Amino acid sequence: MGYMSQSKHTEARELMCSGALLFFSHGQQNSAADLSMLVLESLEKAEVEVADELLENLAKLFSLMDPNSPERVAFVSRALKWSSGGSGKLGHPRLHQLLALTLWKEQNYCESRYHFLHSADGEGCAHMLVEYSTSRGFRSEVDMFVAQAVLQFLCLKNKNSASVVFTTYTQKHPSIENGPPFVQPLLNFIWFLLLAVDGGKLTVFTVLCEQYQPSLRRDPMYNEYLDRIGQLFFGVPPKQTSSYGGLLDCLPQRQPRFPSRQPCTGFQFLRVLARVCCCLCLSSGCEGLTVALIHIALTGTF
Repeated sequence: MGYMSQSKHTEARELMCSGALLFFSHGQQNSAADLSMLVLESLEKAEVEVADELLENLAKLFSLMDPNSPERVAFVSRALKWSSGGSGKLGHPRLHQLLALTLWKEQNYCESRYHFLHSADGEGCAHMLVEYSTSRGFRSEVDMFVAQAVLQFLCLKNKNSASVVFTTYTQKHPSIENGPPFVQPLLNFIWFLLLAVDGGKLTVFTVLCEQYQPSLRRDPMYNEYLDRIGQLFFGVPPKQTSSYGGLLDCLPQRQPRFPSRQPCTGFQFLRVLARVCCCLCLSSGCEGLTVALIHIALTGTF
């Protein structure tokens, strides 16, 4: 490898990349994968700065590899590590997006969702989840596909993508009627949660989690996500115990307390009344009124 010994990394990398593409075009997977790994080695040794063109080249090589080959797993792991710039992060968001799009085309929805979560493409993630839900999921689970994604985006402190994926998914999914309010209580919870995250009020967060416990118990991981979200956005201290459960198991001790000695303005009265009525309405199954009342509680508007 004369080019490498002369530190002509750019020329060598372009040659190896062209060679890999040629091998791929002739079905020579092993040789192509070897050259692809050498492309990465060139990037690492030359300490090349991350650029969109380089990320697109790596994603192209990835897309041509046999999806079931161990070489592909090794390649993507190494590519993500390089793209993070040695910062210890999980990889460059643009590379994650490109990988997610490739895996989506291959209908590898689970892996695609993982990479979308580490990208900044909430809209693309939503469209993929709609296809995933309609082709592989049950109609009764349409709300759970997006709920998991929103909660995980929030756990990664990506509020913008969480909001985009929720809005796009609920607008585009053929089985979801226009809302809010939504027919599915879990979707209403997520909508309220996104509003509450912007406000950062622990009492509102606690009330929402308590009132929607039946929906939240559909997936035991929701507890874990909400514990983390509570810590990140609402100042909830980390759990002191390793026992499973988390926030929802502690809700009776975290009920909001309203001051009894302070005068109650019209605004405050509406918000307090809304919270009280929420409990009554949810217990009687009045979802539509509950949505309206919680909206008042969260925003102070009708």
